[in-house]
Amino acid sequence: MSVQRRVTKRRGQTRQRLLDAALVVFAAEGFGRSTIEQICDRAGYTRGAFYSNFASLEELFLAMWEQHSHRMLAEVEAALDAARTAGVDDVRTAVERLLEAVPVDDDWYRVTAEFSAHALRNPALRRVVVAREEAIAAAIVPGIEALLNRIGRRVPDPVALGQALVAVHDGTAVQCLMEPGGPAVRRRVDLFEQVVLAYSVESRG
Repeated sequence: MSVQRRVTKRRGQTRQRLLDAALVVFAAEGFGRSTIEQICDRAGYTRGAFYSNFASLEELFLAMWEQHSHRMLAEVEAALDAARTAGVDDVRTAVERLLEAVPVDDDWYRVTAEFSAHALRNPALRRVVVAREEAIAAAIVPGIEALLNRIGRRVPDPVALGQALVAVHDGTAVQCLMEPGGPAVRRRVDLFEQVVLAYSVESRG
């Protein structure tokens, strides 16, 4: 039993080092120009170690995306819980709290933007990406709904709100990255606030 735990732990460490190396390589080279050899060299492993964990670069990216999403969702949940505990009672402050949990990340944006373009050329992969984005939005929206309910607003169409928030995040991220510290950063908060207001209504009674 103890031997099996050590093997499992070592395998997990190998997998994590490959995931960490892939993020660096993808961000620097672009998904389409990255190779398994580059990732293995960065992680300090052989191709055998790669193929014992992943079948392809696409599978590795999806595993990296899933890990990043779990971490982001945990941070969003913590931010929403903190906002409720603090008694946040206006949409603007709620939006500011939420955006603190999902900051614009240069490396992650470049990696996901290029992979999305790659997925658009592959129908099967595109369906996987769409399903995962829907799952992320579905996981985030209930917490936002709960906070809005405390503020006195309800969400008639949670799916539409989730899609709108993802679209605003992706669209404003590139603007903020192109002009760090510029007006796009402030406008990002403004736009998120307007989207939340547009997709929610005042609760009756």
